[in-house]
Amino acid sequence: MADNISKRGAAASVDDVALDKDDASIVHVEGVPVCTTAEAEAFVDTYSLKAKNSLLRKMDLHIIPCLMSLYIMSFIDRANIGNAQIEGMSKDLGMSDKQYNICLSIFFVTYIFFEMPSNYVLERYFHERPSWWIGIITLIWGILMTLHGIVQNMGGITAVRLLMGAFEAGLFPGAILFMNKWYTKYELATRFSLFYIGSALSGAFSGLLAYAFAKMDGIAGVAGWRWIFIMEGIITVAIGIVTPFLLADTPARAKAWLSEDERKYLSMRITLQDGGSKMQAAGKHFSWRVLWDVLKDWQFYLMVFNYWSNTIPTYGLKFTMPQIMKNMGFTSSNAQLMTVPPYIAGAISAYIFGRLSDKFRRRSYFIILPQTLLIIAYSVLTPLAPKIRDHVGACYFAVVLANIGLYPLNPGASSWISNNLAGPAKRALGIAYMTSLTNIGGIVGSYIFIASEAPAYPTGFGTSLAFGAMGIVASVLLDLNYMRINKKRSLISEAEVREKYTDEELAKLGDRSPLFRYTL
Repeated sequence: MADNISKRGAAASVDDVALDKDDASIVHVEGVPVCTTAEAEAFVDTYSLKAKNSLLRKMDLHIIPCLMSLYIMSFIDRANIGNAQIEGMSKDLGMSDKQYNICLSIFFVTYIFFEMPSNYVLERYFHERPSWWIGIITLIWGILMTLHGIVQNMGGITAVRLLMGAFEAGLFPGAILFMNKWYTKYELATRFSLFYIGSALSGAFSGLLAYAFAKMDGIAGVAGWRWIFIMEGIITVAIGIVTPFLLADTPARAKAWLSEDERKYLSMRITLQDGGSKMQAAGKHFSWRVLWDVLKDWQFYLMVFNYWSNTIPTYGLKFTMPQIMKNMGFTSSNAQLMTVPPYIAGAISAYIFGRLSDKFRRRSYFIILPQTLLIIAYSVLTPLAPKIRDHVGACYFAVVLANIGLYPLNPGASSWISNNLAGPAKRALGIAYMTSLTNIGGIVGSYIFIASEAPAYPTGFGTSLAFGAMGIVASVLLDLNYMRINKKRSLISEAEVREKYTDEELAKLGDRSPLFRYTL
């Protein structure tokens, strides 16, 4: 059946939630007539595989490149401070090592705080035109990045990074929420991986761009490290301006490149997956109850360790990798270039694991395996790094392996939590809340690589190793708990559930519904 949407409802499949079988107005798209649930199911189920695959390719071309470009610039704009550092930023500003770490971490204070408000604004006011909100915040943080290269003191840089965090906060949770409106649950891991490849490619592009822009040193009397910020900020501003014109908003608004049948199919399959129009409508309302449901949901507090197994080592490594390359004996310019291959390896890894996760419809396995590679990488780096110049080959290989393990984790965890949140409002707030918890790891990652500990970095490598191990424990516990709950819910028949609950009550329960099954 198309998209694994079963006519028998959630009781028959772990992939579905309760369908409101009596709901006559399943969906209404401009130019597409209202239809019953049975008609929608029949239409979705008979949509040919060839047509579906063709439509997915078309969607990918209109959605993924734009989101990936935005994420590339987002990561470049927050991590290029590491490139500027080895080009003399701290020396020119008289910044101590401690002050540098404060500059790294201060960004995450506002970044964490504004993620949920940003997703609220996106879903509440820009749900039909998400490209406008995403374009606006990109334009603003691009302007701030340009200012980053102009301000003359530590206080100015601190203020700019605080503001940057507030506006960059909306991109990642907003993009995850955006893709949930287009793709079904077992298409998401691949698309999240393609999107998150932007993070890996940002490392590669960051080194190349920094290498090029640092060569502008002295032009107009401006230092090379300042040109890194200024030029990358200008690129971001340009991308923010064109985003509303390039990024597809919703299937209903994509008349220029989607046929009526394609728009109908895309809207219906998402509505069916969400349990029917009543459940979808009930889940759209933001309230304090929805917020409280998010805050007390146990799965966030285990899932966050999967994210931290990525975030803490990733930020630590991203901020420090140019210096690690210098510790191996490379010059500043060559160190920038030597950071490129590890990020390319991470990008390839993210895509492969994402595809496998969707293909086998199992999230935990394709999170635990990369976490295992991460542990191996840091088990090599930790003992060898004190004499890194004597072990350049092994240490460089370990850095590459660490990136191979790191980059599948965030899209894998994002797919897992997205699959297990029911209702648009809870999904919007839940994704943002999860991202907020995740980015606490960004603060930790800003401090674990201590300059005075170079080249051994026992705190940095040891902390990364520990969080990789904790991620594996979290993945196993999540999987076992989801299995236990699914098994318990399967003991009660759908008929018994419907005798006890009305359709409206089941809709309000969302992923707490006895008919909802967690994705493993």
